[in-house]
Amino acid sequence: MSTLVVVGSQWGDEGKGKITDLLSEEADIIIRYQGGCNAGHTVVKGDKQFIFHLIPSGILHKGVKCLIGNGVVVDPESLLQEIENLKKKNIEIDDNLFIDFKAHVVLPYHKTLDEIKEMKRGKDKIGTTKRGIGPAYVDKIARTGIRMIDLIDEKFLPKKLENNLNEKDTIFKKLYRLKISNQEKKDILKKYKKYGQLLKKYVIDVSLYLNRAINENKKILFEGAQGTLLDVDHGTFPYVTS
Repeated sequence: MSTLVVVGSQWGDEGKGKITDLLSEEADIIIRYQGGCNAGHTVVKGDKQFIFHLIPSGILHKGVKCLIGNGVVVDPESLLQEIENLKKKNIEIDDNLFIDFKAHVVLPYHKTLDEIKEMKRGKDKIGTTKRGIGPAYVDKIARTGIRMIDLIDEKFLPKKLENNLNEKDTIFKKLYRLKISNQEKKDILKKYKKYGQLLKKYVIDVSLYLNRAINENKKILFEGAQGTLLDVDHGTFPYVTS
């Protein structure tokens, strides 16, 4: 193995997690390159069960470097919970996990939008997980999203997040008759500033890291999420994932 990509050719749940876990034993680096915490798989090692949503399952193998690429939308709360759960089971995280600084961040208003839109579809619901993945990608394409590099910047984050919260508040009021209170805005900012500082040590330039690894002939495994038929362009639209 030099470089391998694991993808699903159906609607997900094809057993990618098991294949990825088996191939992880031979890899130097594993990268999760798309999707969000709406994906997931379970790995059993010995008498312990591990559930993964964002972190590559290769983290269970000693010395394997696990990367979260810029194509992933990161829910900091979910990621930190995953890190904590793995550490409780004595899995080494801090030297083996890295997140690209360009990866976009899922925020509470993304989840709210996801839930509202799904509810308003009525009988035409598309089955979203309501984790805010789609709305986070919308903000990415609209160039208004918050990236990991923004999240870890204590000086820049407050202004950027305040602008986004005010914009979403306007949308909620006009379209859905909802409101983000000033207290909610303060709570979100406080919470996400904390998330940024907790995740700061993991944030790197993943593209640069991978280029160097390729030059050093490292064995790299790309871990896909969902499946081909859930792809926005090639899947069973609109019953696809963002």
